Amino acid sequence: MRGGPRHPGDGWVECRCGRRHWGTAGAAGLLLARPATATEPAVVVLQHRAPWSDQGGTWGLPGGARHTGESAVDGALREAAEEAGIEPASVRVVGEHLLDHEDWTYTTVIAVTDGPVDPRPTDDESLAISWVTLDDVPALPLLPAFADAWPTLRAALPPEVERAHAG
Repeated sequence: MRGGPRHPGDGWVECRCGRRHWGTAGAAGLLLARPATATEPAVVVLQHRAPWSDQGGTWGLPGGARHTGESAVDGALREAAEEAGIEPASVRVVGEHLLDHEDWTYTTVIAVTDGPVDPRPTDDESLAISWVTLDDVPALPLLPAFADAWPTLRAALPPEVERAHAG
């Protein structure tokens, strides 16, 4: 984070796992899927992280530090709006996946599109925001924690995401 803390919850946590994590109140990110159609495969929104950010240059989810007292869903939706222009009204939350380090948590909020979504970089934290097919996700240089979680997160997507619908 450039310039240090800007909101309650911004700051580093020294974790017993041996790493430091951003977000004194934990962090959250949005895994947004657009279901397959008869002509298009299922895709998810990914963020190519700016070089100056922690583990910059990798791909992951739009997300970040939760504000103090903010729910994981509210934090993920706020961060996705700030970083990727994703309107919360165009998203239907279908689940959550929690990574709990005791000292710090990261919640992946799993959602599907529920209206038009045109993701794009809307701040300096992203080099790019892109729709990526589910099968192409592992081929990208992923944020290591996201790479570890991807098989579990993909399995957590609702079945209708990968099932093509005719007309």
